[in-house]
Amino acid sequence: MLRVTLVVFAVLLAGCTGSTDSVPVNDPPMATGTVVVATASLSSEARATATEPRGTARSAALADGAASCEDGRITFETPPVDLEATELVVPLGLMSGSHVTPVDHIYFQNYREPQRVIDVYSPAAGTVTSIQHMAQRVTDGPAVAIDDYRLVIEHTCSISSIFIHVASLAPALAAVAPAPGNHSNVDVTVQAGEAIGTYQSNVDYNVVDVDVTLPGLLVPEHYRAEPWKIHAAPPFDYFSDEIRERLESLSVRAEGPFDGRFDYDVDGRLVGTWFQQGTNGYEGANRDRYWAGHLTAAYDHFDPSHVVISLGTFDGVSAQLGVLGNAPNPAEVSVATGLVAYELVSYEYWTGGERWDGARHVAELEARNRDSDMRGVVLFQLLDDRTLKVETFPGQSSNEVSGFTEAALISER
Repeated sequence: MLRVTLVVFAVLLAGCTGSTDSVPVNDPPMATGTVVVATASLSSEARATATEPRGTARSAALADGAASCEDGRITFETPPVDLEATELVVPLGLMSGSHVTPVDHIYFQNYREPQRVIDVYSPAAGTVTSIQHMAQRVTDGPAVAIDDYRLVIEHTCSISSIFIHVASLAPALAAVAPAPGNHSNVDVTVQAGEAIGTYQSNVDYNVVDVDVTLPGLLVPEHYRAEPWKIHAAPPFDYFSDEIRERLESLSVRAEGPFDGRFDYDVDGRLVGTWFQQGTNGYEGANRDRYWAGHLTAAYDHFDPSHVVISLGTFDGVSAQLGVLGNAPNPAEVSVATGLVAYELVSYEYWTGGERWDGARHVAELEARNRDSDMRGVVLFQLLDDRTLKVETFPGQSSNEVSGFTEAALISER
């Protein structure tokens, strides 16, 4: 008889149904409480040229002696957005929909006032080196048309800011912005605190520091498609104490670090991110659904006590899963553990005695499972420290699953 460890999981409630029964924050939730499960489509040109500061055309010119740039750590004395107009900050590590691996950016949001136009600032002096005019989001459903911008600002030779979903650009940037669906390398000087554009409802932000390499992304080669990801440092660390305190007060994470975390890999343990063999790591085998072979076993970005399993493909679409009882902790699952079976159910966010609406700032959130909402079973087994066998069984119970079948897949890192 097959010996397994049985655990019940919770799948994050998400979808475009318009229901307000359960509203996890996504990228981004609508003011009505609907969740848009989506990922902005990043052009191949932007991936190639708007990634690490040392890889841009400006840095190449500096290397040739055309100019000089500052190196080393700096402190940002200006917030990246108008914080007085911002309702809340979503920390690093969101897993939702096509964001199967924890995201490398934070979100500034105000879905309570979706029509409000909110200023976006350069947090330090620098040069805007990349503008992508984004035209669509890719999802498990039909592509969604959008019209906003991704910007890269180089502050030093090693530190840059990346903004995504900037709704409108300041005149100097709008003058050199490409047509929808295109990307341009540019060279526009900006000052600390200068307004570079605006956002409505949501804007993404991260800090890239190439002098920092995250220890919890074990195989950097898996992230060649987005090479800045391994250098996406905790953003709050780069701001003055006064601004950092304000950012932390806007975060809805239950405990520190209040800017979150997204790198969880531990060699020889289930915890962290995995990629299906033969799918080019993070890049994926199919650009239209690059996340299909992604898998993460980590922790909720709001409630880090809540274990989350995030699958790129579960019954044909992506799904986020939590552990009822939080056992076994993926950080404790190893080769010696053997086969682990997880039953899947839904979960939602609560604050105090009520479900969270996904829009208003609250002191802290708790992820709660819906035990009666069974979704299926997932099997995991570590074959060696960096090889994982996995198979999903949507719509089945643990009594109906006796072990792996020929449909099992191998993931690696």
